Amino acid sequence: MISVKEAKDLISQHIIALNPISIDLAKASGHILAADVYAKYDIPAFSQSSMDGYAIKFADHEQELTLIGEMAAGTATTITIRNGQTSRIFTGAPLPEGADTVVMQEKIARRDGKITLQAPNLKLGLNVRDKGSEIMAGALAMEKGNLLSPAAIGFLAGIGINKVSVYPMPKISIIVTGKELQQPGKTLEFGQVYESNSYSLSAALKHEGIEQILVYEADDDLEILKKVLQTAIESSDVVLLTGGVSVGDYDFVIEAAAHCGIKQIFHKVKQKPGKPLFFGTKDQKLIFGLPGNPSSVLSCYYNYVLPSIKALSHKSNSVIEVQAKLTHSYSKAAGLTHFLKGKYENGLVTPLSAQESYRLSSFAQANCLICLDETQEHFKKSDILTVMILPN
Repeated sequence: MISVKEAKDLISQHIIALNPISIDLAKASGHILAADVYAKYDIPAFSQSSMDGYAIKFADHEQELTLIGEMAAGTATTITIRNGQTSRIFTGAPLPEGADTVVMQEKIARRDGKITLQAPNLKLGLNVRDKGSEIMAGALAMEKGNLLSPAAIGFLAGIGINKVSVYPMPKISIIVTGKELQQPGKTLEFGQVYESNSYSLSAALKHEGIEQILVYEADDDLEILKKVLQTAIESSDVVLLTGGVSVGDYDFVIEAAAHCGIKQIFHKVKQKPGKPLFFGTKDQKLIFGLPGNPSSVLSCYYNYVLPSIKALSHKSNSVIEVQAKLTHSYSKAAGLTHFLKGKYENGLVTPLSAQESYRLSSFAQANCLICLDETQEHFKKSDILTVMILPN
């Protein structure tokens, strides 16, 4: 067996980011930009008013002005302001030729077609958005490596971009093994358990923006598993198997992986839960053999699978490590790193009950995993421990 650190290091050494793709901007939210984006136009493309009011020549602001027309947003023609003249103007409308300042509509007096300004603090250029003030044509709008957040999507749309080069989200296949599994909603017969691993994994993946998820079922049969695994490899960037990675008579994942040409990188990690974890690769694709117990599945997912999926798309890991004080003492045997379901709040962390690998009730309440070093047996109240904050 290898250590947790060794396992994580080996996985990171075998991750090759997915090749960039060009997609519509409307579908790019949450992706990482794979190429610099440059502005094609001056934005705004013309000087425009930032509010409803009156467009003037600043030099005329102390005299009575003649109203000659109006400019509305979206107008395709312009008018010219000459000395002693003003034009009604609305937010977003182009500034008339000759005008350089906009006076708020609340700061004027109007009588007999004449306008008198009541704006003693008026300044040249006030309430005017200059041409190119957002960005100039040819300027760098957004650098490669930026996350396309909602604001970033809006900014790029606002400067006329409709397609971007991004690192794609990986395609994921989940293979659930075990003839004892029954689908939720159906009657549970003697010897059966409800299948939950595909539900928890799919939910966790969707939470990270992964949309292309395929779920397969495979009985504890070597030939069936080989066929299903081969199909999953061909259609996915990452394959997650649950169950069948131990050494029982009906555990066929390791043998099936070898038959499908998967290169084994490691099998078994010094950790609890999730000791039988398998990791292999084929043609730059990642294959994880996760234990069958539900708590083990999620523990391995947050420790190994999620960081790998993020790296494929050039994203940062969404599991954040912090240091926290233990609220009460805890003991374990030496030799394995333990990941305890816990509750983290205000710098304090509390292990929850129901830590057994088959139980998800504690995981359903947890917001973190508490990392207990493999060499240490006893942990005292107020000890500072590493805590993995889970995505919420």
